[in-house]
Amino acid sequence: MKRSRGFRSKSRKKLTKKYRKGRTNLITKAMQEFENGEKVAIVIDPSYHSGMPHPRFHGRVGDIEGKQGDAYVVKIRDGEKIKHLIASPVHLKRL
Repeated sequence: MKRSRGFRSKSRKKLTKKYRKGRTNLITKAMQEFENGEKVAIVIDPSYHSGMPHPRFHGRVGDIEGKQGDAYVVKIRDGEKIKHLIASPVHLKRL
């Protein structure tokens, strides 16, 4: 039997909402607008699956590069490489 290694494997703690944290309004978070060059933190909301970046990038800080559809292209530095992530505005937090 082969072990499953899906998109959300090894992220049980990272992709859970805190107990009694209070409800966040997803509509206002989804309607956020960002400008090019603006600094954002990638904070994944586990209840919204669309446009979710990989959990390895949770907590990283990057710059907005542009817009792709309803989502934003975020440039982050991963070691010595520069990577471009496509993330929905629900998973982004302004710094």
